[in-house]
Amino acid sequence: MISREANQKIRVLYLDDEENNLKSFKAAFRREYDVHTAITSEKAFEIVKSVKPHVIFSDQRMPVTTGVEFFNAIRQIFPDPVRILVTGYTDVNDIIDAINKGHIHRYITKPWSEPEIKVAIDNAYDLYSTRMALDKKVEELEKSNHELSRFIYSASHDLRAPVASALGLIRVARHEVTDPLSIGYFDKLEQTTKELDTFVSNIIDYYKNSKQKEIMEELSFEDLMEDVLEIVKSHLGSVDTRIDTEIDQQNAFKGDPYRIRIILSQLISNAIKFKKEDQESARIRVRITSDLDEVRIEVEDFGVGILKDHMHKVFQIFFKSSDTRSGSGIGLYIVKEALDKMGGSIAVDSKPGDGTLFSIKIPNKI
Repeated sequence: MISREANQKIRVLYLDDEENNLKSFKAAFRREYDVHTAITSEKAFEIVKSVKPHVIFSDQRMPVTTGVEFFNAIRQIFPDPVRILVTGYTDVNDIIDAINKGHIHRYITKPWSEPEIKVAIDNAYDLYSTRMALDKKVEELEKSNHELSRFIYSASHDLRAPVASALGLIRVARHEVTDPLSIGYFDKLEQTTKELDTFVSNIIDYYKNSKQKEIMEELSFEDLMEDVLEIVKSHLGSVDTRIDTEIDQQNAFKGDPYRIRIILSQLISNAIKFKKEDQESARIRVRITSDLDEVRIEVEDFGVGILKDHMHKVFQIFFKSSDTRSGSGIGLYIVKEALDKMGGSIAVDSKPGDGTLFSIKIPNKI
């Protein structure tokens, strides 16, 4: 049983249209509980509003409002009190209505006994206390999660400027030296700084995708691909890459340009990172086919592929199939989350050493 604060009594309300029943109930339980009674539903509403009872009992058969109707109305405004129906009848339809409409905790038949009512009150209060504690924990968790998300976004956003400045300074400094060893150091420094920039960008994309509402715009996939290739180039720099694109857009397409850019740029960047060691350049094929129902996007690479045991994990956050490759393990997670926001789907087909094919479907919101 959930312990109560010292001197705190469980607040109980009993609604019944018979005065004698109310008097008997109060006389039996007033010493142990803080008992309130009401002979009409209107009076009961006033008591609930002012007293905020933990447990509410209501008779089922009353001349104006049934107990189920009262509970159905009360839970819309005051959902917290635990509801218990009391009746001298055992009509199965009343029981069904009480559960479905009134969301009652339990059903007690008349004539009730004092031990039965005490057990019902104590159990109901345990349930009430547990619900309140859970609600408080959920509220605290939501607050902490919001604050953590805001901190991560703010920190990542504030890092973008100094990282960009560092990249610029590295490039300028590298042109000032001629020593091959020094140039090699600058190349490695530039690569690691780009990886940091990509990770920061991914964190920002993750935050925006989780918070930003879906924005509908009519899209040209030719223009969108140009934007995506610029994004990829800015992150990967001089990496030798061949990207073949096939776009077939016969009809207008309406969707979220921000999230579709994220999806394409993440998949292409991922494909470039996982080229084979003996490949001089990364080779990627992007096919986009759009019609009135949906857009189908295929991103295929000819890189190292994915192990069969890893196929079901690739969309998990921070999962990395190889510790020897650069990357944060967040890119494909962002892809899946962005697709979920748009009602899209993704499938992956891969064989180690033969490359990977990602197949995407996004509904047309035209």
